[in-house]
Amino acid sequence: MAPPLRPANLLSARQLALAWSLMTLIALLAWVLVVSQARDTGVEPGTMGMGIPLFLLFWLTMMIAMMFPSVAPVAITWTRAISRQSAGAVRVARTTQFVGGYLLAWTVFGLIAYGLLAATGALVDEHPAVGRWIGAGAFLLAGLYQFTPLKSLCLRHCRSPMGQLVRYAGFRPGARDLRVGAHHGAYCVGCCWGLMIVLVPLGVMNVLGMAAVAVVIFIEKLWRLGPAFSAAVGLAFVVLAVVAPFQPWLLPGLTPPQSPMTTMLPS
Repeated sequence: MAPPLRPANLLSARQLALAWSLMTLIALLAWVLVVSQARDTGVEPGTMGMGIPLFLLFWLTMMIAMMFPSVAPVAITWTRAISRQSAGAVRVARTTQFVGGYLLAWTVFGLIAYGLLAATGALVDEHPAVGRWIGAGAFLLAGLYQFTPLKSLCLRHCRSPMGQLVRYAGFRPGARDLRVGAHHGAYCVGCCWGLMIVLVPLGVMNVLGMAAVAVVIFIEKLWRLGPAFSAAVGLAFVVLAVVAPFQPWLLPGLTPPQSPMTTMLPS
């Protein structure tokens, strides 16, 4: 059986700086890909014509860009523990399992997001006026979720990585790294799905919207006043829910693009 993790001194200052640099570089590369794809696609309702495989590929790239900075404390420390217990191909395999388990959790949520985007896109195409109420509902749901016990539970998990890593050390050895990644990923989904749902009204290809959500996630998880900040974000979303039906510019992801023929028609 692998030796248990020690709750402190897992990383030296130099190793921590190197690991953070690597995580930041991966996130930046993912952002480059996301921005490039968004520039080619634009912000529209629904899935923008993407099938499930292409959407999931974009979704996972987006999750790497948005989530890797905030998940870095857990990922770095667990990967360091793997390095202490294994080497060579085994180390690579275990690290791949951990990352794969984390992304698996977000892949499952990505399938749900695809269905939600497809449904709202079809509804807005048929009844454009309903988009304002879908947007208001999305903001309201996201805002109210910020105050729920489940949000608090998941946020505490994500904000206390060392305690979770000690717990993970007690997992049975079989596919432990995959299960650790999936377990932590599930808590991340539980913490962040409400924030992600605002991309329905803002547009899943809205780079500014994605960046804003990523900043909120980062501050929630890593700032010492993260829980208070989370509540403030919830209140802001509730305000947006009230304002959104009367401010269409807040809902680019629910506004059907006008064709040239439509814009030429007299009012």
